[in-house]
Amino acid sequence: MIAGALFYIRKPARAAKAEKTADVGKQILFRYVIYGLIAFSLLGSSGYWYWNWQDGNQIVDVTIVSPNIASSEVYQVRKRDITNNMLTTVDGISIRLSNQERVIIAKSKKQ
Repeated sequence: MIAGALFYIRKPARAAKAEKTADVGKQILFRYVIYGLIAFSLLGSSGYWYWNWQDGNQIVDVTIVSPNIASSEVYQVRKRDITNNMLTTVDGISIRLSNQERVIIAKSKKQ
Protein backbone atom coordinates (compact mmCIF):
# COMPACT_ATOMS: atom_id res chain seq x y z
CA MET A 1 0.00 0.00 0.00
CA ILE A 2 2.80 2.39 0.87
CA ALA A 3 4.70 1.43 -2.27
CA GLY A 4 1.58 2.13 -4.35
CA ALA A 5 1.18 5.54 -2.72
CA LEU A 6 4.83 6.40 -3.42
CA PHE A 7 4.44 5.26 -7.03
CA TYR A 8 1.36 7.44 -7.41
CA ILE A 9 3.08 10.48 -5.91
CA ARG A 10 6.20 10.10 -8.07
CA LYS A 11 4.22 9.54 -11.26
CA PRO A 12 4.67 12.51 -13.61
CA ALA A 13 1.68 14.77 -13.96
CA ARG A 14 -0.42 14.32 -17.06
CA ALA A 15 -0.80 17.11 -19.49
CA ALA A 16 -3.83 19.20 -18.69
CA LYS A 17 -6.64 18.49 -21.09
CA ALA A 18 -9.71 20.54 -21.73
CA GLU A 19 -12.69 19.25 -19.81
CA LYS A 20 -16.02 18.88 -21.47
CA THR A 21 -19.08 20.50 -19.98
CA ALA A 22 -20.74 17.11 -19.56
CA ASP A 23 -17.75 15.84 -17.56
CA VAL A 24 -17.86 18.88 -15.28
CA GLY A 25 -21.59 18.32 -14.75
CA LYS A 26 -21.01 14.67 -13.85
CA GLN A 27 -18.32 15.66 -11.35
CA ILE A 28 -20.63 18.20 -9.70
CA LEU A 29 -23.47 15.66 -9.56
CA PHE A 30 -21.12 13.04 -8.09
CA ARG A 31 -19.95 15.56 -5.48
CA TYR A 32 -23.57 16.34 -4.48
CA VAL A 33 -24.37 12.64 -4.19
CA ILE A 34 -21.34 12.07 -1.94
CA TYR A 35 -22.25 15.07 0.25
CA GLY A 36 -25.81 13.79 0.46
CA LEU A 37 -24.66 10.34 1.57
CA ILE A 38 -22.38 11.87 4.20
CA ALA A 39 -25.20 14.09 5.51
CA PHE A 40 -27.61 11.13 5.55
CA SER A 41 -25.15 8.96 7.49
CA LEU A 42 -24.46 11.74 10.01
CA LEU A 43 -28.17 12.32 10.50
CA GLY A 44 -28.80 8.59 10.92
CA SER A 45 -25.93 8.22 13.40
CA SER A 46 -27.06 11.17 15.49
CA GLY A 47 -30.66 9.87 15.47
CA TYR A 48 -29.51 6.44 16.67
CA TRP A 49 -27.33 8.02 19.36
CA TYR A 50 -30.26 10.13 20.61
CA TRP A 51 -32.63 7.14 20.63
CA ASN A 52 -30.08 5.05 22.56
CA TRP A 53 -29.53 7.86 25.10
CA GLN A 54 -33.26 8.38 25.55
CA ASP A 55 -33.90 4.64 25.98
CA GLY A 56 -31.07 4.36 28.55
CA ASN A 57 -32.56 7.20 30.62
CA GLN A 58 -35.95 5.50 30.82
CA ILE A 59 -36.89 4.67 34.42
CA VAL A 60 -38.15 1.14 35.07
CA ASP A 61 -39.36 -0.69 38.18
CA VAL A 62 -37.04 -3.51 39.21
CA THR A 63 -38.41 -6.10 41.63
CA ILE A 64 -35.84 -8.28 43.37
CA VAL A 65 -37.26 -11.52 44.76
CA SER A 66 -35.10 -13.40 47.25
CA PRO A 67 -35.88 -17.12 47.63
CA ASN A 68 -34.06 -17.39 50.98
CA ILE A 69 -36.15 -14.81 52.85
CA ALA A 70 -39.32 -15.04 50.70
CA SER A 71 -39.47 -11.27 50.33
CA SER A 72 -39.39 -8.84 47.46
CA GLU A 73 -38.23 -5.25 47.08
CA VAL A 74 -39.13 -2.79 44.31
CA TYR A 75 -36.63 -0.16 43.14
CA GLN A 76 -36.71 2.49 40.45
CA VAL A 77 -33.71 2.18 38.15
CA ARG A 78 -32.61 3.74 34.87
CA LYS A 79 -32.20 1.13 32.12
CA ARG A 80 -28.55 2.03 31.53
CA ASP A 81 -27.72 1.32 35.20
CA ILE A 82 -28.76 -2.36 35.04
CA THR A 83 -25.90 -4.82 34.57
CA ASN A 84 -25.56 -8.58 34.98
CA ASN A 85 -24.92 -8.67 38.71
CA MET A 86 -25.43 -5.08 39.88
CA LEU A 87 -27.84 -2.18 39.55
CA THR A 88 -27.87 1.42 40.71
CA THR A 89 -31.16 3.01 41.74
CA VAL A 90 -32.32 6.52 40.88
CA ASP A 91 -31.45 7.51 44.46
CA GLY A 92 -27.84 6.36 43.95
CA ILE A 93 -28.00 3.10 45.91
CA SER A 94 -25.83 0.34 44.40
CA ILE A 95 -27.28 -3.15 44.77
CA ARG A 96 -25.28 -6.31 44.07
CA LEU A 97 -27.31 -9.30 43.01
CA SER A 98 -26.69 -12.93 43.88
CA ASN A 99 -27.19 -15.84 41.50
CA GLN A 100 -30.24 -17.03 43.45
CA GLU A 101 -32.20 -13.76 43.38
CA ARG A 102 -34.82 -13.30 40.70
CA VAL A 103 -35.09 -9.92 38.98
CA ILE A 104 -38.32 -8.67 37.39
CA ILE A 105 -38.12 -5.55 35.20
CA ALA A 106 -41.31 -3.62 34.32
CA LYS A 107 -42.12 -0.16 33.02
CA SER A 108 -42.45 2.42 35.74
CA LYS A 109 -46.00 3.50 36.50
CA LYS A 110 -44.95 6.99 37.63
CA GLN A 111 -42.46 9.18 35.82
